[in-house]
Amino acid sequence: MYLNNRIKFLYTFSVLFVIFSIIIGLFAGTVTITVPDILKIVTQHITGIHLYQGPKSTDMIIWEIRFSRVVLAFFVGASLSLAGAAFQGLLRNPLADPYTIGVSSGASLGAVLVIYFQLNLLWLKGFTLPIFAIAGGGITLTLVFGITRLASSTLANETIILAGIILSSFTGALVSLLMALTPREDVRQILYWLMGSVSMRGWDHVQLILPFFIIGAIILLLHAKELNGLALGDQSAQFIGISVKKKKRLILIAASVLTGGAVAVSGAVGFVGLVIPHLVRLVSGANHKHVLPLTLLIGGGYLVLADLAARTIISPRELPIGVVTALIGAPIFTMLLVKERMRRRRI
Repeated sequence: MYLNNRIKFLYTFSVLFVIFSIIIGLFAGTVTITVPDILKIVTQHITGIHLYQGPKSTDMIIWEIRFSRVVLAFFVGASLSLAGAAFQGLLRNPLADPYTIGVSSGASLGAVLVIYFQLNLLWLKGFTLPIFAIAGGGITLTLVFGITRLASSTLANETIILAGIILSSFTGALVSLLMALTPREDVRQILYWLMGSVSMRGWDHVQLILPFFIIGAIILLLHAKELNGLALGDQSAQFIGISVKKKKRLILIAASVLTGGAVAVSGAVGFVGLVIPHLVRLVSGANHKHVLPLTLLIGGGYLVLADLAARTIISPRELPIGVVTALIGAPIFTMLLVKERMRRRRI
């Protein structure tokens, strides 16, 4: 009974946290807009009922700039957090996150190639960079599977992690090489993208990440039971009837789809997929039936607030959102590791 009440409380808290973060994200900005006007504008666009009678510029600020940015930040945070929870459970490694198997590095390489060669394919319009980023992440995942299969026919967790580290290092070196060869005026653009941001994005980018988020999230949420089994070890999972190799591949693909979609629209945002699943497990337990949806909600709300901090701390200038998440996430993760080590020593 106590466990059920605690889980209910956590779900309620998570939903309220998301609502709070969205409201704060909409209300805060350099232009002061009243609460009734914001509510009218959002309601008008969602329902189609004409409610707002004010200036068109105010409508555009709320709907086209603030609300689209808040929604995009939520999807990016939810994607990275959910992928991190899946990687940690699947690989049984508390340090696993969306960057562990190199998908993020591959996506970053795809984006840097676009910036370096000034690619702008007409048929992709303004989505040349995110499409190349997604393709880079997909190619990297394929290479991880190829290396793992050559080294271990059973898709051993250690081999997957090592293959990811190898490819991350290699693609990171290629990114550094391209940056060294890039003209000075373009290096700043590459660095800013690599540090992560959701500024200057709109509803088109929300539409771009949405199918990747839906596909990846549905697959992972439907495989919570399998993740619980795989977290016990491959032999235990196989004993209870889980097709280990097949399910591992499917979960890895789903988590990588989430990562690739997020990195494609926001750049590399670190520590979200590493810290949020840890925090959720501390309060909810290890059952992925609850860890996955709670991580999705809290991770999305957290990145909305992190983006709010990024655009208001040194207003009117903006910080890259990856800087904010690193400044917050690194100390928190350090405390979690120290606390866990002290707990084990007491045992």
